[in-house]
Amino acid sequence: MGNSHAFIITLLIWAVPTVLAIVFHEVMHGRIALVFGDDTAARAGRLTFNPLHHIDPIGTVALPALLLFLHLPVFGYAKPVPVDFRRLNPPRLGMVAVAAAGPLTNFALAASSAIAFKFVNTLPLAGLTAYVLPRLLEASVAVNVMLGVFNLLPLLPLDGGRVLAGIMPAALARNYARLERFGFLLLLLLLYTDWFEAMISPVILTITRTLLGGVA
Repeated sequence: MGNSHAFIITLLIWAVPTVLAIVFHEVMHGRIALVFGDDTAARAGRLTFNPLHHIDPIGTVALPALLLFLHLPVFGYAKPVPVDFRRLNPPRLGMVAVAAAGPLTNFALAASSAIAFKFVNTLPLAGLTAYVLPRLLEASVAVNVMLGVFNLLPLLPLDGGRVLAGIMPAALARNYARLERFGFLLLLLLLYTDWFEAMISPVILTITRTLLGGVA
């Protein structure tokens, strides 16, 4: 296998589960919002699993590519699924459910991929399939665990921040919501300091290894 072919295969092994993880994450936000009475995402055509409806040219393509080129920690984002929290019924429970739906979907995908990974390893595969399929499923576990853990951090505008705001007393939640304007700056500080490496990465690695039976 030539270097160019190996690079393309490696790129696909990581790109495919990453796109699927992001799309399922966003679609489930919208679907749970619909259950609680808000059809904003449905009317905007965002309940589709077509990746083209969820890709943000800057956050999904340009920013990750630039960070990768600069050899910096890579992160990105998709187009947020529009949710009108005022239309959710009941509003606070709806907000918690909508916010939690994305990360929980990622954890479900990680568990499903881990089960498939263990099953695939019992099959008599050969050739390129024997190389690609197990690694694709491993990557799916890792990507979904990473997205699930990261998005559950109790920091606005992440999903974990919205879950926390939804279970706080109303007055405290309003004060907490004011911190959202600083959210992106706090995320940058989190990603580009040793705190993420020391506190979050071990959690991601431990969950991934547990699901894969010690393989990571």
